[in-house]
Amino acid sequence: MTTPIDNSALSGLGLNVPVAEAKKEMGQEDFLHLMVTQLKNQDPFKPLESGEFLGQLAQFGTVQGLAGLQTSFDSLAGSLVSNQALQASALVGRTALVGTSSIGIAAGQPVGGAVELPAASGAVNVTIRDATGQPVRTLSLGAQPAGLASFVWNGFTDAGEPAAAGRYSVSATYRNGADSVAADTCFSAPIDSVLRGAGGFSVELRGIGEVPFDSVREIRNEPTTGAPATAGATH
Repeated sequence: MTTPIDNSALSGLGLNVPVAEAKKEMGQEDFLHLMVTQLKNQDPFKPLESGEFLGQLAQFGTVQGLAGLQTSFDSLAGSLVSNQALQASALVGRTALVGTSSIGIAAGQPVGGAVELPAASGAVNVTIRDATGQPVRTLSLGAQPAGLASFVWNGFTDAGEPAAAGRYSVSATYRNGADSVAADTCFSAPIDSVLRGAGGFSVELRGIGEVPFDSVREIRNEPTTGAPATAGATH
């Protein structure tokens, strides 16, 4: 039967194994101590040149400076994020125009939007469809310049009746010569909340839902009537 040998037995025989200390990063004091030791033990026939000495000091200073700079940048980034969140909270209640093709409305609720035109057109048409895809209202915006051609749907169908509550989609076309070309659309809605996630800020729009802040085309400081920034026809 063998008896295990522990550290106390080895210590009695003067054979104890020293425990290695955890390594730590070299600080400025350690670096200077190393430099002085190097100078004391240098070869007198090959002394350390002052340029090398100053170069090593500069390298150490650069490393220390970069570490301090990183700390400053981290602190600045945290302050900027907090400031952005504070500014974003002021957007609640304002009206935003966002690139989307659908929106939920109450019965007969007017809603506004815009058509993005890459070029001027002699005829721009907007079609509002219900959740089943059936057209409920067609709007003719006439001739429009390039940019955002705004419109306001008064919430009524082509038959003159209030549209039922629900989700509606919009599609738009514009005349380009003899061709009819599809165009991107936007809707206008109030901002109910602003959210901050890992990917950045997003906004919760009434009737539209959460969209990335990058999708917002315009923000207006007024209660929504469905109308975007530029004046447009009401139908």
